[in-house]
Amino acid sequence: MEAAPEPIDLTDDTMKLHKHRVLEQMKLQELDVLLIYADREHGTNFGYLTGFEPRFEEAVLILHRDGSAWLMLGNESLRMADYSRIPVKALHVPYFSLPNQPMDPGMSVSEALEAASVREGMRAGIAGWKMFTAPGLDNRKIYEVPYYITDALIRKVGGSKAVINATGLFIDPANGVRTTVGANEIAHYEYGASQASSCVMKMLDEIREGARETDLAEYLAVQGQPVSVQTICAAGERFTNAVVAPRPKKLCRGERFTTTMGLRGGLTSRCGYVVKTEQELPEPAFDYLERVVKPYYAAAAAWYAAIGVGVTGGQMYRTVEQAAPPEKYGWTLNPGHLTAGEEWMSSPIFRDSEIRLRSGMMLQMDIIFSIPGCGGANAEDGIVLANEQLRQELMRDYPKVYSRMQKRREYMMNILNIPLKPEVLPMAGSEGYLRPFLLNREKGMRIKDQF
Repeated sequence: MEAAPEPIDLTDDTMKLHKHRVLEQMKLQELDVLLIYADREHGTNFGYLTGFEPRFEEAVLILHRDGSAWLMLGNESLRMADYSRIPVKALHVPYFSLPNQPMDPGMSVSEALEAASVREGMRAGIAGWKMFTAPGLDNRKIYEVPYYITDALIRKVGGSKAVINATGLFIDPANGVRTTVGANEIAHYEYGASQASSCVMKMLDEIREGARETDLAEYLAVQGQPVSVQTICAAGERFTNAVVAPRPKKLCRGERFTTTMGLRGGLTSRCGYVVKTEQELPEPAFDYLERVVKPYYAAAAAWYAAIGVGVTGGQMYRTVEQAAPPEKYGWTLNPGHLTAGEEWMSSPIFRDSEIRLRSGMMLQMDIIFSIPGCGGANAEDGIVLANEQLRQELMRDYPKVYSRMQKRREYMMNILNIPLKPEVLPMAGSEGYLRPFLLNREKGMRIKDQF
């Protein structure tokens, strides 16, 4: 199914809205200043405001409640201040540079905070990429940002009582500013989600006995775009010698095969057996279709049918729990989560969650079975929830994006017999497609009867 042909950038209006949302939350949380940390792996909260993320250095954005902003940047990122999507002043902090690079001229972290008007008596938030939600934890007093940054901030404002972990301002599934997106952002992210899906589907059609992982993995890249997770293209037993990347290993008939590709906006993952018929399955997995694939697909279809605006995360959890009891099928993680520039932002879907799903939420269908003796089944892709107003905006501003999403809906509902609520818009062309016998390109799963 057609993928987005080229990237769509975030507009100035979108970036202005991002800053407005963050400043509003700072006021609600009574924060005078907010420090947003970024490194190569954890830059999406930072990029939400600046439009860019560090390539290999660290960086910190300092944002005051009045909207004034400073960027603390290392040697090789310093020039990026000129390209920031919000007005900033640059502060050269060589501490953020690569090992053994020059440390002069430049500022220490403490000196940079002073230059950015961070003062004693201010109430400060520090945002990295993670919240800590275990019962009994004061998650606003646990910081995952490097100590030398956190310590400098605490000393500057006059003690730890004045500093909180403010990552939830961005990613808390109940009210984080990044947990909902608009039409421009949907179009921006649909490119990555649909391209990852297209790459995986093309690769699946190249699977054959004797093909090498590395040759198949050539299909899992597109137009120089950065991946959001480690690309997987693995035959047989994974992680031999602790290697997670594809190797020149040949596929053998009858063995398992797993593939995953994620770009900014969404991830597509599939797994199955390198066989054409059920009779070719290895002895321990002779009942793979009945024991794993059918219950998995029923649970996935139930997830798609249930999700919608106003549904609580707890209801989604119970839907999957009833379709595929975890004690029988071995799943332990959240059966679905929010996604954006990163593959997993946070999740409103957990046991007894009262968080209501909202228009603008981008979510991955992510159910992971673990059954002894059998390979898994996987048909992970992402959707976005869009109410009538948001759908109208998409139709008006990005008609090609909206048209692709409608075609995917029609395929899921009319071919796969998976009902969808009007607000559910598939981000990927492979949505709902599962082929458990990878050498059989003519047969895939579908719901036999309408729900």
